[in-house]
Amino acid sequence: MRFSGKTAVILGGNSGIGLSAAKKFADQGAKVAITGRNKKTLAEAKKETGAVLASVCDIADLNAVKAFYDDLKGAMDGIDSLVVNAGVGGFAPAREITPEFWDEVHNVNLRGAFFAAQQALPMMREGGSIIFTGSIGSVLGIPGNCVYASAKAGLRAIARTLAAELVSEKIRVNLVSPGPTETPIINRSGLPPEGIDQMRKVMTEAVPMKRMGAPEEIADAILFLASGEASFITGVDLYVDGGCVEIG
Repeated sequence: MRFSGKTAVILGGNSGIGLSAAKKFADQGAKVAITGRNKKTLAEAKKETGAVLASVCDIADLNAVKAFYDDLKGAMDGIDSLVVNAGVGGFAPAREITPEFWDEVHNVNLRGAFFAAQQALPMMREGGSIIFTGSIGSVLGIPGNCVYASAKAGLRAIARTLAAELVSEKIRVNLVSPGPTETPIINRSGLPPEGIDQMRKVMTEAVPMKRMGAPEEIADAILFLASGEASFITGVDLYVDGGCVEIG
């Protein structure tokens, strides 16, 4: 198994892409730890993944993140793969964006993601890998996406910069940027049900493959970048998007 004897930490591992990644890491031999904000789904995810640690943790709360890593030291003696997947969505026209909405999204998707990775560094093993979940929105102009896209664009810059800083420590850093993917975050976009259905239709039509991605497909890319098969890859933004960016 690819990750036998290895450890994997998935922040935001209780649903969607993160849960799929956690299950695949566990299936391939890794000892897994996960976080999530929803206590119920986190408990279910712990059963599904066999996680040695499943902590309720909002990565926007730096004290909660520190407490998680303190607990993690008792469950793992180091981290081979860190997946920073926790995130929140949200769309609003530029004229309707409030400072509060901006901060809510950026505190999780950008500020929280960076400090969650920073706090993990003392536990990262040589040869380890950090993978951030980005978004193709960071490189596409999508109406209503200013807040989310700007956070993910910042995260893209963080990943590339960390890759340059950590290469001497033999720690690889990459980003996986999904296209439209069927995950619970869609239902937390702040839109009414009819708006969500319309958004799903628009997104599907925008994909050259004419379908939305599955969380498992994004997770496969994450595991590839975490594996020895990607040992000569660092600093990349891997689009898993059905062709949206390159041929859309």
